[in-house]
Amino acid sequence: MLLKLERPLAFIDLETTGKDVSKDRIVQIAVLKVFPNGREEMRSKIINPTIPISPEASKVHGIYDEDVVDEPKFEQIAGALVTYIADSDLAGFNSNRFDIPLLLAEFLRVGIDFQLEGRHFIDVMTIFHKMEERTLKAAYQFYCQEQLENAHNAEADIRATYEVLKAQIQRYESIEVSDKDGNKAYPVKNNVQVLSDFTPFNLLDPTGKVDYDDQERVVFTFGKYKSTPVQQVFRDNPGYYNWIMGQDFSDFTKRICEREFNALPQTSSYTA
Repeated sequence: MLLKLERPLAFIDLETTGKDVSKDRIVQIAVLKVFPNGREEMRSKIINPTIPISPEASKVHGIYDEDVVDEPKFEQIAGALVTYIADSDLAGFNSNRFDIPLLLAEFLRVGIDFQLEGRHFIDVMTIFHKMEERTLKAAYQFYCQEQLENAHNAEADIRATYEVLKAQIQRYESIEVSDKDGNKAYPVKNNVQVLSDFTPFNLLDPTGKVDYDDQERVVFTFGKYKSTPVQQVFRDNPGYYNWIMGQDFSDFTKRICEREFNALPQTSSYTA
């Protein structure tokens, strides 16, 4: 099946030092770039993360500290990677919550502000979980009727993700789905915009600690101030801003909090 694309779609999969988007680093990245004419390009690279790979992560992907000693650091491949995916929409398996936020964090560490605006984001896992609720290995078996060999190798995983997306489109294009409000639609189509809308990505804060509410206000999505506007929290409890900035939140979260804090009226009687 040929995906209907207006521009390239880059499937991205990362193997990492651990599961923390804010702290962990990339040890392998694979990009499967699919062009509107159906042509495919696969690029894969092992990376020296400059920090230890957790034993738990190594057990999953099979990459150990000694395997990355002589490999390039992320800063050495970042420029070429940005150029390669600059023209592309982005896709992956759990990519909206993990791979893309972690990749963006790596870019920020080396001074690259990778532009997200204007792109579509397709998370194959979100489609899968909303329609079936399984893992990538089960998804590949379910949709493609094949066993996934060499799982947790970035190239194998991202190739499987691409095949699963095509199978999902074929399976669900004619399936009507009702949302929580009872509105009915056909959310899975061979259309990047439709798929992106079905697997929304938090452009404001990829780590999901803040987001927009229905009134387009920036609100916290966690803790005691969940669903409360950030500016309201900082106005009523300015110490919370200091706490946020002093904790191990991502640069994305801190950048938005700083912006919201600085947008408060200058007549406020407190300082950061």
